[in-house]
Amino acid sequence: MPRIYVHTFAVPAKSIDVNRHVNNLEYLRWMQDVATAHSIAQGWPLERYRALGAGWFVRSHAIEYLYPAVEDDTLSILTWVAGFRPSSSPRRYLFWRGADRRVVAKAETLWAFVDFATGRPTRIPDELRSAFAVVPVEEDVIRSAGLGEPHRTERGTPR
Repeated sequence: MPRIYVHTFAVPAKSIDVNRHVNNLEYLRWMQDVATAHSIAQGWPLERYRALGAGWFVRSHAIEYLYPAVEDDTLSILTWVAGFRPSSSPRRYLFWRGADRRVVAKAETLWAFVDFATGRPTRIPDELRSAFAVVPVEEDVIRSAGLGEPHRTERGTPR
């Protein structure tokens, strides 16, 4: 079961906007899709959440676009759980382009764990928490995924 989930794909033409780079909405869709795939890989498909009577709802998204991605770029989306609170969890994402070894975007979603019957936040059960390793440091993610050192800017910060 991967603590850091990686999905690699070529950017399709349908993801390109009028500015000839990846449309912002595509990043959101990819974030949701890769989070779902990671959950499934950890043994938590939708059916298991339904049986539990609770599941994840987005509370907020934040995306920082660093470099444009274009059609046919090969991107790897890395995602991991960055922590747990009683009824929420931040999940982070890196969009990595291997051709130039650049992180093209960084993102985070704050997921709220919600009781389906009441629509209110509820405590994340221990059995769910234990399925996901917490990975708090981004540079460790890049190294442990085998992508090498992050590209550095003039100020020395990872990009």
